[in-house]
Amino acid sequence: QVQLVESGGGLVQAGGSLRLSCAASGRTFSSYAMGWFRQAPGKEREFVAAISKNGGNTYYADSVKGRFTISRDNAKNTVYLQMNSLKPEDTAVYYCAAVRTRSTIAPKTRAEYDYWGQGTQVTVSS
Repeated sequence: QVQLVESGGGLVQAGGSLRLSCAASGRTFSSYAMGWFRQAPGKEREFVAAISKNGGNTYYADSVKGRFTISRDNAKNTVYLQMNSLKPEDTAVYYCAAVRTRSTIAPKTRAEYDYWGQGTQVTVSS
């Protein structure tokens, strides 16, 4: 079992930056691949970024590639999402997700993740 708590959301102007954090409970964080998803009003929850359990492999949605960076600190049981050059269409609730895995890759679909945080709101004004 792992519990996830996101933080760092807020209101920012277009072109600005935010860094989201997701703190995980437990002593086996390094056994989990981690992902970030987002859900805008009236839309499905969509993949944003993922990182393998050792941080060696990262994956991004095309819509955020080159603007967002996912990283993790296994010593702090935390995964981050650095978001730069934010656009109004990035406005959504951002969710952190985790799945225990033996693989060196990280999944990009919702169904493959077992644990979810409560979400943090990101609002980008134009």
